Amino acid sequence: MNALKQFLTVSALALGVALPVSGLAQASVPVADVQTAASAALTDGEIKKVDAERGKVTIKHGVIQNLDMPGMTMVFTAKDKGMLSDLKPGDKVKFVAADEGGKLVVTEIHAVQ
Repeated sequence: MNALKQFLTVSALALGVALPVSGLAQASVPVADVQTAASAALTDGEIKKVDAERGKVTIKHGVIQNLDMPGMTMVFTAKDKGMLSDLKPGDKVKFVAADEGGKLVVTEIHAVQ
């Protein structure tokens, strides 16, 4: 449900940028605000296990805001197995997880220094 609210909010912002507010004026969202909203979807985590062949990754993570999920350690399915190729246990990561039909899927993941 939280993901739906986030989608509707982003859609409303996009319409506000695209549609004229009055006459020649248009609403705009500063680039910094858009970048801040995008990074808010990233969650900090630590890789505990990688099973690249099966496309599974175990991550000890903080709160996942867009899923309204507390921090814990759990197994996720990677949207694309290739995104796991450079990851190993102990790596610190930032990632995006989504609920796709009741299955928690990592849609984006990046190792951080």
